[in-house]
Parts: sequence; C-alpha cells; structure tokens
Amino acid sequence: MITLLFLCAYFCAFSFVLGFMPMEWERRPTLEALGMSPLAKKKKRKIFSLLFAASVINRPLCKGPVRARLIKDLSVARVNLTPEEFFLVKEIGVLVILVLTYPSVSPEYIFGWIAMGFVGGYMVPEFWLKARIKKIKNTIVKELPDAIDLLGLCVNAGLDFMLSLKWVVEKSAPSVMIDELNTILQEINVGKTRRDAIKDLAGRYELPDLSTFSRTLIQADKMGTSVTEALNILSEDMRISRYRRGEQMALKAPMKMLVPLLAFIFPVVGILVAGPILIDFMENNPFKQVAR
Repeated sequence: MITLLFLCAYFCAFSFVLGFMPMEWERRPTLEALGMSPLAKKKKRKIFSLLFAASVINRPLCKGPVRARLIKDLSVARVNLTPEEFFLVKEIGVLVILVLTYPSVSPEYIFGWIAMGFVGGYMVPEFWLKARIKKIKNTIVKELPDAIDLLGLCVNAGLDFMLSLKWVVEKSAPSVMIDELNTILQEINVGKTRRDAIKDLAGRYELPDLSTFSRTLIQADKMGTSVTEALNILSEDMRISRYRRGEQMALKAPMKMLVPLLAFIFPVVGILVAGPILIDFMENNPFKQVAR
C-alpha cells in the first residue's frame, strides 16, 4: 500500500512538472540531415517511391465515397499522399502493432491480438488525420480576421480586390490562411471566376467563418455594392465572433481544470496530509495494545 501511494505521488509530481513543458519543441536540423549526401537522399527517395508503388494493390479499397472523403481530408490536412498510399500506411501500422505486441501474447488470446492489431493500425492514422484537420481549421479561424483586416486596409487605400489579394499574399508571412488566399489568386489567374474560387474555399473547409466570408464577397460581387464596406463590416463581425469564442473558452476553463485538480492535485494533498498519519498508525497500532 505504501509503495502504491509513493508511486501515485511520483506520477502526480511528474504530471505537474510535465504541464510546464512546451508542447512544441524547437525544430533544429539534425546532424544526420545535414551530413546526408545527395546519393543517400536519392536512395532514400527511391526506397520510399518503391514502397509507395506497392500501394496500387489498395486501389480496389479506395473507390466511391471512401476515395472522395480521403481525397478531401488529405487535401485539407495538407498531407502529400494519395488514398492508396494512406491505406498502405494503415497496413504498415497494423504490421508494426502486431510485431511489437507479439512477444507478450498468449496462445489463447491470439484472435483478440489480431483484432487489436487491425483496429489499432486502421484507427491510429485516422485519428492523426482528424487531429491535423482540426488543428488547421483552428488556425484558419484564428488567422481569418487578420487577413480580412489586411484586405480591408488595401481596399481602403485605393486598390481593387485582386490587387489587394495579391499584395496581402506577397507581403504577409507564410501561414495557412495566406496559402489559401494564394490558392484563390492562382485559381483566378488560370481562368476560374472569383465567385467559384471563393466558394470552393468555403466548401473545402466547411467553417462558418469562411462561409460568411465567401458569402459576403459573393453577395457584394453580385449586387455591385462596395467591397470596402463589406470587408469593414465583415472584419468587425469576425472580431466580435472571436471575442465571443474567447469568452466561451474562458467559461469552459474551470470545468476543464476540475479534472486534473481531482486526478492529480487532491491525491498529492491527501498523501502529504494523511501519509505520515497512516505510517505512524501502521507502526504504532493502538488496537494491538488494546487487544493485549
């Protein structure tokens, strides 16, 4: 019992320290990447190309709605893979899980082990893809008001919408929203209409803020109203929406803090307060003296 209490205390302290660590580490070039010769890089690319060439066998699995969904999700997540290659990653994940867990499997649980490997290998890449899509969508929602402000400032300065879009893309730092605006600019330059390009952006991500942005610009284009006024109103609405979203997150924070409070802080306090009393009670048990 004492060992279990000390393990619990150690786990709580470790989790408390882990909470102060940054979630994203600084990315630095490794010595392996710096010292890799062009021939080694070429061999590495050739290995991956041969590996992904085997993904052709997954073509019967990627048809119809499954293929359409994967193409859309991979495009939104900015993953440079085809649906067949993504299925190949799942199959490799199944093999890795089965190989790693094989030494600890009993013969009577062989079917459960195989089912666990298939489910884990199939679901882990899906969870990773969904998490990446969610992260990119949150980034777009966060960056959209700033992009609208820049477009509004350029239009107010006398530029038309296309020149404003080009200026914002060229002068802004690379980001998810700027990349999407650059995509709109390129699509318009190759012949797609402005309405279709903006509408495709909203349909690709299915975000309410992007839908409002595209609907406002399309309506201003159809009605012939001033884009300047539309962008100013839209910018103000986006700011209010982001402020309300922040208030909503702030109201949810106490409920979210309750879980780690009950799981980590209260057990530590209980161990610090009741631990010495429990140890003293076990060493000098008064009931033993009464029994004598």
